[in-house]
Amino acid sequence: MHRVRLPSSVLLLPPYPLSTLSLHFPLGLRHRAQTIVWLQTRDSTLTHQGNSHHPLIEDDNNNNNVIVAAKSQGHSARTPVRISSIHRAKSISVNKKMNNQRGHVIVLTYPAQGHINPLLQFAKRLASKGLKVTLATTHYTVKSIHSATVGVEPISDGFDEAGFKQAPSLEAYLDSFKSVGSKTLAELISKFNDSASPVNCIVYDSLLPWALHVAKQFGIYGAVFLTNSASVCSMYWHIHHGHLTLPVKQETEQLLLPGLPPLGISNLPCFLGQPALATAYLTVILEQFVLLEENDWVFCNSFEELESELVKAMMGLWPLVMTGPTVPSAYLDQQINGDRTYGASLWELSSDQCLRWLETQPPKSVVYVSFGSMADITSEQAEEIAWGLIASNVHFLLVARDSEDKFPSGFLNSVRGRGLIVPWCNQLDVLAHPAVGCFVTHCGWNSTLEALSIGVPMVALPQWSDQPTNAMFVEELWRVGVKAKKNKEGIVSRDELEMCIMEVMVGTKSEEIKENASKWRKLAIRAVSSGGSSDKNINEFVGKLMKERGVGKNA
Repeated sequence: MHRVRLPSSVLLLPPYPLSTLSLHFPLGLRHRAQTIVWLQTRDSTLTHQGNSHHPLIEDDNNNNNVIVAAKSQGHSARTPVRISSIHRAKSISVNKKMNNQRGHVIVLTYPAQGHINPLLQFAKRLASKGLKVTLATTHYTVKSIHSATVGVEPISDGFDEAGFKQAPSLEAYLDSFKSVGSKTLAELISKFNDSASPVNCIVYDSLLPWALHVAKQFGIYGAVFLTNSASVCSMYWHIHHGHLTLPVKQETEQLLLPGLPPLGISNLPCFLGQPALATAYLTVILEQFVLLEENDWVFCNSFEELESELVKAMMGLWPLVMTGPTVPSAYLDQQINGDRTYGASLWELSSDQCLRWLETQPPKSVVYVSFGSMADITSEQAEEIAWGLIASNVHFLLVARDSEDKFPSGFLNSVRGRGLIVPWCNQLDVLAHPAVGCFVTHCGWNSTLEALSIGVPMVALPQWSDQPTNAMFVEELWRVGVKAKKNKEGIVSRDELEMCIMEVMVGTKSEEIKENASKWRKLAIRAVSSGGSSDKNINEFVGKLMKERGVGKNA
């Protein structure tokens, strides 16, 4: 055996983290080709390039050595490589289970910010547990996604230049994504199956139910990832089983469903009371619940403690597995080093400007206002929000994505000094800042989970989809905020908004709301921490895939 000492020129190449090293060294065999070995210690993978050599990996029971065996022209040799001189890295450890790793998951996301974030975060969580994970997204969004531990690969939705904006309609987009996406996802799986890391599971966004058919085509596991709360998902489950019919009508005073508080018609997802509002989306949602039992796992971005009554009521009736909240680890359990952002943004961020401004504000004094990536408020509602913020006399940070022109003329000038208006920002950084005391939100599920995870009280202004249900739970079930009431025209007035902000910031319910916000934050942290309910569920999934000895569940 010939011992080779790594040269001091070994570099840590950006954008890779300390967990990834590019090692260049000659093997000293009867060939002249240089072998390039990539050691990726975070997910314990090793791949190889160079003149058709096929390395075998062993461990020599020494923490600093890896045996690389290469075969060439009928000869073979083993070269112990001592990892002793690594530029910019203090230490390196190699997982001794490297040889036994078999798990490779493709996580497929719908290409919208509110879907990419939780799917990418779930992918990072799986990677931190030792699986190899690849996020599949569209060509239009792939360059907006960056992760040190998760691979990112493009598939096609049929509109590679501009994505959804390029499609003539939502129906046309979803149809195209189904036909073209199925084909290109299959091609991606085939590519990996010809490599050292074959795919044995697809975790797919619930808006893309066709991905399950692709998984079955390859004989691998298929798992759906539900991006709504379990409570909202249970309503679609009841529709599929005939317990509810569309449109849901207020035939009695309140709707009673297992594990849920009594629901008025105004508290239901808008798709249920008015299915015509989003026929295409509703169609794929209901299709998913037709296929629900065919999945090997049904993951939900929530945690058992948050929806405990529903979990108990539905136990044994459906296969739901809680794995949330999928919020970057730095804000919760801190088990994933450096995990402070999701790693994806479809818009340019103004975070530095926001944080500099927040640093000048007193603790718990700022109201943060944002309506997410998909909600589209009317000019009338924008005007009422503007005057409500002015009347409340609080300092505020307002995210006005593509809607600055909807606010009244003179508004921007009138609030200089106590208000900052930006097109987009890193919401997690803002919510976690000590200066923020209240979140005026549309109550999209991601925003709701983020506020619960970080412990920020809310004023709920729901717009559509599942938001009315989330807003009701914020006020009545979890008691971490108040829901603003709409007038006959469906608008939250300036007076109503002012009253709600004051109630959360300094009102009679303020202390109770803050205490509850703190309580749910602690429970969210516990759920994803080692041994917590969501952590156990994820570990069971990872363990199953790591034990596989071949590609596919039937191998």
